[in-house]
Amino acid sequence: MKKDIQKVAIIGAGFVGSTTAFTLMQSGLFSEMVIIDVNKDKAEGEVMDLNHGMPFTKPVRIYHGTYKDIQDSDIIIISAGANQKEGETRLDLVQKNTAIFKNIVSEIIKYTTPENTIILVVTNPVDILTYVTAKISGWPAEKVIGSGTVLDTARFRYLIGEHVGVDVRNVHGYILGEHGDTELAAWSLTTIAGMPMDEYCKACSSCQEGRSKLEIFENVKNAAYEIIKRKGATYYAVALAVRRIVEAIMRDEHSILTVSSMLNGQYGLYDVCLSVPSVIDRNGVKRVLEVPLSDEEKQLLCKSADTLKKVISQLKI
Repeated sequence: MKKDIQKVAIIGAGFVGSTTAFTLMQSGLFSEMVIIDVNKDKAEGEVMDLNHGMPFTKPVRIYHGTYKDIQDSDIIIISAGANQKEGETRLDLVQKNTAIFKNIVSEIIKYTTPENTIILVVTNPVDILTYVTAKISGWPAEKVIGSGTVLDTARFRYLIGEHVGVDVRNVHGYILGEHGDTELAAWSLTTIAGMPMDEYCKACSSCQEGRSKLEIFENVKNAAYEIIKRKGATYYAVALAVRRIVEAIMRDEHSILTVSSMLNGQYGLYDVCLSVPSVIDRNGVKRVLEVPLSDEEKQLLCKSADTLKKVISQLKI
């Protein structure tokens, strides 16, 4: 039976959590939103600020609370944890944030069940923390999702669109693997208006094809580092990526997004969370798609998985 109330819980009221709350407040997807943070004053302040804009949005009850208030949540978004600093990789954060997540996830499973709730992990390193969340919770793989390379894929499409002078909505392609330094661009699947990228570039003949592709990918991979260097943190596009995932879930869209989830044999990979195209519906990850990658891309995906597994092997979960 469908609930009358659609509820989201956001754990962590930092840059990403508060900006996500702002985007979801405007989405009309939820009738109730609870924000939780170890810094109670920060959570209260964000709630006050958001509520003062209520006359301009669709009605939604927004309040700060404790873990007990996550009961009956359709989605729990975890954005709590230490922030990535300049010169620090996402994997450098792993020990600090794994310790934080052990406490968070143990609290989540006290008050919710996988039958009614989906956990969406946003905190970096997102693939590792999605794995940690899945293992600690014991929830089914489809119910524990990481934001993965949804944002990287958006950056990829945007930069290609800018480069060739085409509306980004006519560019299709994916960034796969780790949300981090070992991610890869699936160039073999990248199309513009249905034309394979290589064919489009040959027809265009206005740039050095190989060099341009390398520059685009490097700009995607290093985007967060460049933003952090300039303004200290990334949060606007991250929040919009989270909103897109949440929309796909709450609207039962069956949309294909490059979220991070536990693989169980897909691409020959086991017991690791990373990003590949997946069908997202009201129950989480409906299906992980095994898209036809080139041999080089398959090797890079395996390399990305191996990198993550080495980090996982050092954790005490």
